[in-house]
Amino acid sequence: MQFLQHLIEFIGNHYWLTTAFLVVLALLIITEGRKAGKAITTQQATALINREHALVVDIRPKKDYAAGHIVDSINIPLDSFATRMVELEKHKDKPIILVCANGQNAGPSSKQLKAAGYKQVNRLAHGIGGWRSDNLPLVK
Repeated sequence: MQFLQHLIEFIGNHYWLTTAFLVVLALLIITEGRKAGKAITTQQATALINREHALVVDIRPKKDYAAGHIVDSINIPLDSFATRMVELEKHKDKPIILVCANGQNAGPSSKQLKAAGYKQVNRLAHGIGGWRSDNLPLVK
């Protein structure tokens, strides 16, 4: 409780500093989010797959991929993504959708692809969990 009182007092005494901190924090979050590629919904993902023949890259471990994955997706586990990224070179001009378990781990892989010159990098929001919750098909 005393910490909260000190925090409120600090904010009241240093409102310009607090405002500057919040602006910098917001800009950092926005910038990092853009670097990590666009997060798309399952509906947007299915549209990209069906209309633009997007490549789905599942970055979950091989065991999780074998338990159920999106049709025609390829598995490049996160722990070997940096070394196996060259396998995606022939797909550089088409949309790529990165899929992880819950939408939290695809960001670093997306950043790597964008740094390598891939332009159409997307992340499936909520990952395979979101795909399952929308009752979309998985294959084993």
